[in-house]
Amino acid sequence: MPPPPSLQVRCYIRLSASSNCNNPTGNASMSVQPARPPFPEPPILLREIVGTVAVLTLNRPAARNSLSEAMIGQLHASFNAIAEDKRIRAAVIAANGPAFSAGHDMKELTARRSDPDRGRAYFAEMMNACSAMMQAIVHLPKPVIAAVQGIATAAGCQLVASCDLAVASEDAKFATPGVDIGLFCSTPMVALSRNVPRKQAMEMLLTGEPVTADRAREIGLVNRVVTAGTERGAAIALAEQVALKSAYTVKLGKEAFYRQAEMSLADAYRYAAEVMTENMMARDAEEGIGAFIEKRAPTWRDE
Repeated sequence: MPPPPSLQVRCYIRLSASSNCNNPTGNASMSVQPARPPFPEPPILLREIVGTVAVLTLNRPAARNSLSEAMIGQLHASFNAIAEDKRIRAAVIAANGPAFSAGHDMKELTARRSDPDRGRAYFAEMMNACSAMMQAIVHLPKPVIAAVQGIATAAGCQLVASCDLAVASEDAKFATPGVDIGLFCSTPMVALSRNVPRKQAMEMLLTGEPVTADRAREIGLVNRVVTAGTERGAAIALAEQVALKSAYTVKLGKEAFYRQAEMSLADAYRYAAEVMTENMMARDAEEGIGAFIEKRAPTWRDE
């Protein structure tokens, strides 16, 4: 049985210099050489560790870093790994190319229109998978910071809004332009409306018009605007600043922040009082308060 195609060596025949058309016997000297293997596809998500900060870089510049099925899956898996890795205390999401992310991969989605159900099942699967990935950022017990170097549209804007903090290049722009193609940005709306005031969110959703980095800072979508080309370094520096704190305290505080935001005022205060009490009993709170009183640097044990 011949080997499978993946194991077969592609060959080509090269006539040696001694062969010529006047050789009536056709005894050409031949050498068989393997063809050069094709270049491997570059990874769509780059991962690196800078000190105690994990940096995830979207790497589909030709596709404007659209959130394909594979990209969504790799991001979600990376967040799960970061959650379990005690060496990592914060994460940064960056991107290569002129766009941070143009949102969902519309070519990938449209290709499923030929399914018997016209793509309904696949569309639902992708929207739910993307929503779960965005929620993984919120549930991650470590801060996640977006470093936005270009446009962030639709689900790309949602990705920025889902991060705990965001640093943007002065050239960055943000938009939820689904309405322009007959597809209201309903899932991006969830994260966007939890970051910016309602009327500003509705204006972005209804007009599809992009907002500048400075305007995004004014309405609360990003924290800082920096010189173009420095956003990645600025985001890492911000992550490193947070990474100096007690990991236990940051985890407790991040979870409490998002939970209380969905509660009534009275319920939020009751819950926050419980969290503060629990926090006061932690070893790091005892150490931190003691260090403050004694005017020394605290030594965290993350417990």
